[in-house]
Amino acid sequence: MPKSRRRPNVIVLFTDQQRWDTTGVHGNPLDLTPNFDAMARAGTHVVHAFTPQPVCAPARAAIQTGQYATTTGVYRNGIPLPADARTLAHYFGSAGYTTGYIGKWHLASSEPVPVEQRGGYDFWLGANALEFTSDAYRTTLFDNDNEPVMLPGYRSDALIDAAIRFVADQCEPDGSGARQPFFCFISLIEPHHQNEVDTYPAPVGYAERYQGRWMPPDLAELSATGGSSAHRHIGGYFGQVRRIDEGLGRLLDALRSLGVLDDTIVAFTSDHGNHFKTRNSEYKRSCHDASLRVPLALRGPGFDGGGAVSRPVSTVDLAPTLLDAAGLVIPSTMQGRSFLPLLADPDAPWPDEVFVQVSESEVGRAIRTSRWKYYVADPDAHPWDDASGRRYVETALYDLANDPYELVNLAGLPSHRKIADELRARLIARMREAGEAEPVIEPAPERPGRAQCRVDPNVHTSPRTPTRFAHQPRSRD
Repeated sequence: MPKSRRRPNVIVLFTDQQRWDTTGVHGNPLDLTPNFDAMARAGTHVVHAFTPQPVCAPARAAIQTGQYATTTGVYRNGIPLPADARTLAHYFGSAGYTTGYIGKWHLASSEPVPVEQRGGYDFWLGANALEFTSDAYRTTLFDNDNEPVMLPGYRSDALIDAAIRFVADQCEPDGSGARQPFFCFISLIEPHHQNEVDTYPAPVGYAERYQGRWMPPDLAELSATGGSSAHRHIGGYFGQVRRIDEGLGRLLDALRSLGVLDDTIVAFTSDHGNHFKTRNSEYKRSCHDASLRVPLALRGPGFDGGGAVSRPVSTVDLAPTLLDAAGLVIPSTMQGRSFLPLLADPDAPWPDEVFVQVSESEVGRAIRTSRWKYYVADPDAHPWDDASGRRYVETALYDLANDPYELVNLAGLPSHRKIADELRARLIARMREAGEAEPVIEPAPERPGRAQCRVDPNVHTSPRTPTRFAHQPRSRD
């Protein structure tokens, strides 16, 4: 418990479109995230964290409510969070917390965001679509009275500076702690591309540090097939990540200076990843880890020394986890689960997979286990108009133990029919658990696989030489 014996303060630092492998603890060699890495090692690192929906608004609604997109009704962008939706602000506010929101919202119907569409936050300094009200060095947000506020500096710095001011306003001037517990949600746009120009505007001089130095293996492999923007944009993307991490360090320093670091939970995560147009014509909205997998680490009361959580966790689980860590009751309406028990007992009861809904590119559903990715899509559903489908068809199956970058699609291979059937049953169960109707899932069309390879007559064999089979082309989606 905090030294004050009161409930802990809670801060969520939320990035936009940040891949998990931008972090050092996930093997990135560029030293982009020393502050995140230190927080993950000293606190709690969720090693396998995934978004429940790789689209901006649905992912944000899930983070705020602990509910899946089809439950909130925000299954695609452009749908406001319902007025009766209960958010983290409502739950923390009811427990006596001062609540503040700073940054991108993306859950309203207009700009500026009407008071009734702000999710119940007391303090407001936000924009519904921050990428259109600002650019890298010109940040415009709207305050509680919906008056425009210009913030100086690079955009992620400006938002973190505003958060530090919010925290300082909640604390006693003598550094003795917060007047009452606070909950602050800081929502950055970086490392998202700037929509108006389709580029990743890093701080001056930062893109050059990282351009051409290292590329995640999936991007390096798939960029060679054409259509990818990775080689052009990766330096700016990594430069943005580095500056965000520097902001995290400044935020932690400010908490230390204000005397509340030991009393404050800080969670860092993102809404979804980024595949740089390697999987479809844009940056996300696919079933692949490049879209789904995100960084997630927490520090502070209940999380310091928590170690690495290796079980698969969805960010729909973050809301109930934060409430649990603050000693608040988790509402029965939340579909996520608190992963706090996993810190004490890695073998505590926990689902063996995460469940994912996909929209806008297609109407799809997936489960992701520690080894397998199984994905289905409805070929008849409209990806913008339909929240769910009626008839799904198996579309992708990946063996992540042997193909971690999802380059070989095993769907339709007779050799993997048994595992596909097992995963199909598990997916149906998760869809029903999320409140969806019992789906029809048709098997992928059968196609030749290694089990049906012929002997190459041009390769001579002997009793001491194993028979070689003709190489079959590896399928890529």
